[in-house]
Amino acid sequence: MLTSSLAIDLNGGSQVVLPAVNSAASVAFAEAVGEAWSKFNLAALAKEEGRIRGLLQSLEGLQAPEHYPSACHVDPLAREATDLTTRVLSKLNVMAVGDETISRVAPIISFSADPVKTREAAIERFVDAQLDRWKEFFDSVESKPLTPEQRLSVVVDEDATLVLAGAGSGKTSVITAKAAYLVKARIRTPEELLLLAFARDAATEMSERIEARCGVPIAARTFHALAYEIIGDVEGEKPALAPTATDDKAFLSMIRDILRHIVSRISEVAETVIGWFAGFFDDFPLPWDFATAHAWYSEIESRNLRTLKGETVKSFEELLIANWLYRNGVAYEYEPTYEHKLNGTGRRVYTPDFRLTQSGVYIEHFGVRKSRTADGTEQLTTAPFVDRDEYLEGMRWKREVHAEHETVLIETYSWEREEGRLLDALAEKLAPHVTLRPIPDIEIYDQVTQVGVVDSFSSLVGTFLRHFKNGGYQIDDCAEKATSLKLGKRADAFLKIFDAVFSEYQARLGARIDFEDMVTRATSHVESGRYQSPFHHILVDEFQDISTGRARLIRALKAQHSDAKVFAVGDDWQSIYRFAGSDIHIMGNFGREFGGHYAGASGIHRTVDLGRTFRSVDKIALAARRFVLRNPAQITKTVVPAGETDKPAIRIAWTRKDNAENTLSQTLAALAATAPAGDRKPTVLLLGRYRFIEPDLRRLRRQHPGISISFKTIHASKGLEADHVIILGADNARMGFPSMIVDDPLLSLVSPEAEPFANAEERRVMYVAMTRARKTVTILASEARPSSFVTELMNDPAYDVASPREAAERTHTCLQCGGRMLYMPGQDGRGWYRCEHVKLCGNRVPACPECGVGIPLHEKARGEMACSECGAVQQACPSCKDGWLVERQGRYGPFLGCVRFPDCSGKAKLRKIA
Repeated sequence: MLTSSLAIDLNGGSQVVLPAVNSAASVAFAEAVGEAWSKFNLAALAKEEGRIRGLLQSLEGLQAPEHYPSACHVDPLAREATDLTTRVLSKLNVMAVGDETISRVAPIISFSADPVKTREAAIERFVDAQLDRWKEFFDSVESKPLTPEQRLSVVVDEDATLVLAGAGSGKTSVITAKAAYLVKARIRTPEELLLLAFARDAATEMSERIEARCGVPIAARTFHALAYEIIGDVEGEKPALAPTATDDKAFLSMIRDILRHIVSRISEVAETVIGWFAGFFDDFPLPWDFATAHAWYSEIESRNLRTLKGETVKSFEELLIANWLYRNGVAYEYEPTYEHKLNGTGRRVYTPDFRLTQSGVYIEHFGVRKSRTADGTEQLTTAPFVDRDEYLEGMRWKREVHAEHETVLIETYSWEREEGRLLDALAEKLAPHVTLRPIPDIEIYDQVTQVGVVDSFSSLVGTFLRHFKNGGYQIDDCAEKATSLKLGKRADAFLKIFDAVFSEYQARLGARIDFEDMVTRATSHVESGRYQSPFHHILVDEFQDISTGRARLIRALKAQHSDAKVFAVGDDWQSIYRFAGSDIHIMGNFGREFGGHYAGASGIHRTVDLGRTFRSVDKIALAARRFVLRNPAQITKTVVPAGETDKPAIRIAWTRKDNAENTLSQTLAALAATAPAGDRKPTVLLLGRYRFIEPDLRRLRRQHPGISISFKTIHASKGLEADHVIILGADNARMGFPSMIVDDPLLSLVSPEAEPFANAEERRVMYVAMTRARKTVTILASEARPSSFVTELMNDPAYDVASPREAAERTHTCLQCGGRMLYMPGQDGRGWYRCEHVKLCGNRVPACPECGVGIPLHEKARGEMACSECGAVQQACPSCKDGWLVERQGRYGPFLGCVRFPDCSGKAKLRKIA
């Protein structure tokens, strides 16, 4: 009753309580504290008044921004607001400063609490206002008014902006309008703009279009022209450029010449080069890795097992044996007819694997491996799809034949290769019979050059070299990565060869430079500050083709100005220049590579999807989209087709060795027949994965004068379009389509990231090929060996692909290997069927004896086969799965024998009919 207590609230909810104090003194103290606190708050505010006024003015400007509120412009504002709020504004007391003051600084506190929301709202207001203000410009800047997506991409001006421009979506219009807009809106002067293209022609076209649109000359440059300019500016003169820098053919020719030079001069590397071509470093699969003969045969055929001598063999181990014999000067024949006639065997003509022409020694390679049974007994086993007993019986029979006719037989086995001693064992077994006379390495190199083996290896070395220089790699770095990726002896051999190639390549350059040197040296000048960039806006066309070195140059230029922007237009679905050094992962990581910083976050960027295509009808555009997006790493984009059709726009046409030209001519004739009447000839673009597939255009144009026919490689067709596209050579082969030489695992040694999806780049090449067409796409593929792409398109109904009639009605399963039995028309109108694996399986049967077209198939009724075409019934062979019995004449009169004789010796007695 006589005293009071004084309670002082502290941060965190705690209190300090002073008991038994004088009441009047307490009140006076509290009033003094309040007054002091008010003075302190007001003093702090007064001290920051200039910053507060500036912030409020800037925030008010965000309500109707005159310039795009990009991260680089707004981030300083956000940092200042956060700092001021943390130090001063968050500590203000309403009682101390009053409601009016709190209301005044509330926008700053709100902005610092959620700077992202404030900026997004400002961007939305700016974009809406600009789209309205520049409507007339967007309507007239190109020959056709820009689409809503194109207009948005022009107005958006983030620190880094990526425009996803699909095939035929008008990307050139976007980059042209963007440059004109920046100048006309006085956002940049022409001197502050840097327009970059990958090809000289594209740069010239861009410059001309922009000057026509905005009336101001703005020079577009290639990356190499820019780099050359930077070097000349800093160093006072431009170094001489290597002739191979501007000519890919000359570059690859130089690589081949360097390889030949190494083979002739550096013996230890020469041995590795020849061993590479011989397949000695390849980790070939084993038949035991495959569940079916069809899968195994498909793998062998896809590898195109061609020996150093130029012939094609049927297995990986036969390839190693043939190449060892050739290297060591042992003349041989592959699969010759056995020198003694064997009568009454009921077998095919005996053709041993090899015959040594000088000694007469035969070599048989047996596909058997060793295993142990439960009781520890060692036995020979065959692949899962091979009849073990039948195979071992065949081995026994061959031994007996050679013993009976006193010919020398040398045997090799798959288990020897598993133990890593196949060739050593072969050398030991042949030692008593032959004298080795190794052929000089340079002779072998010239031989494999003639059969085309060197070309694909040169391409791999050239691609590796460009990536190697682009990324600033060292041989030791690559060797260490090869070890971590477990790429084995193949990588070791390649790096040994590449090290020698690279040293010689650099020596031949001398004082000259290539494009990779040019970009690297220019980037170094920019990063060091020796070159002062005048560019505040960097516009890049065909961004999907960006390489590590070029991306580094762009980052260096951007880093010189805090307000510099990168505007990139590209389509990751069309990234097909890995061989020239491009790296698709840069586009996939666009924000991380070029984005800005805002509110504590990095990688700030904006992506605009153009979506629409002005080229392909729906059945092409949507099928191509579905096809390329099978790879989940590709960026998902919207595709709005140019038109609709109710008929399939993609079709498959089969080719065979003897009728490929006829199939192409028939396809062209069909397109010409459907051409509408008018002055303009329909355009047909023939596309090949490689130039060697180009047909005789002069003859085709003479045969089909009603259509305009041209040919391009798919890579050279970028940017082109035609009414109709015909894709040639979509076969399952090493240099087919998809090509099997471009996704080599060795390239992962000079790539930041590997593409795990099979045929990732080849899938994009196919997308480019399909989207050149406005109306139809026809894919010509080997009926016996269609590529995986063709099979995928045919098997998935969602693609709505028109397949040949015989693909569905006259293709049946080979019951010997699981492959396809293909119908082959005969000259007399009676056809026959053969397995697609014509050399490896060799199964063949005549067509139905009644109709000459169908093939008899097993029915549920035991012992009968019914024709797939006419239904005629045949008596099934008791020995094989897909043969039937026909009357034959034997030593003891007529009998029923299998139509597959001599492959099958099934027979039955001829039933007497009353």
